[in-house]
Amino acid sequence: MRVIFFVMFLALALRGYEWVAHDHRMPWTPLSLADPVGPFTTRKIDALADDTPQCLGLLEAALIGYSPLPPVSAGANCGYDNGVTLTRSQPQTIAYSPAARTSCPMAVSLVLWENQIVKAAATRHLGSTVEQIITYGSYSCRRIGGGQTGNYSEHATANAIDIAAFRLADGRTVSVAGHWNANDERSRFLKEVRDGACELFATTLSPDYNEAHEDHLHFDQARRGGSRYCR
Repeated sequence: MRVIFFVMFLALALRGYEWVAHDHRMPWTPLSLADPVGPFTTRKIDALADDTPQCLGLLEAALIGYSPLPPVSAGANCGYDNGVTLTRSQPQTIAYSPAARTSCPMAVSLVLWENQIVKAAATRHLGSTVEQIITYGSYSCRRIGGGQTGNYSEHATANAIDIAAFRLADGRTVSVAGHWNANDERSRFLKEVRDGACELFATTLSPDYNEAHEDHLHFDQARRGGSRYCR
């Protein structure tokens, strides 16, 4: 009888080990673009900044079309050496206008955001699909707020993007400037994609933050060890 109980205990322990060792919610499991967003997803994305081959490998494993960008060097505070463009040539993908030219970790984040948040929110609130995301761009060698002093923006290293609007398959356009406070399905869609972004990006800023963001959503992957700021 003791042998039977020991074997049962061992089997349960092995099953528990397999779950702990491979569950995507654990901090030590590798990031996969097929897994749901978990409590350590942002921290895992943050680590990709130090491992461009792994980052590119994630895009390749998920069959995400991309093209590497030539390195950009613009002084001590601006430029990047891990930039990519999401080519979006596959069916069922969302195009960017202009094309999303970002750091690789930002591209990984955008893919997760599109697939796990934007698509479901568009179906639920708008009864359509998103065909194009309109942006104000990613890379810009400037300081936060565009001033002459202060810290440089994450845009200065292509580690941020500003989202202005979403063009739907049925011809409608839902914009942050025009519909954030519409109090209808368009504003509910915009706030859901903002809330979902808060689980993925280190920084998520919206019109709820300040007037400087009244016409766009700002996402970035500032390196803060996985901590997040959402407004």
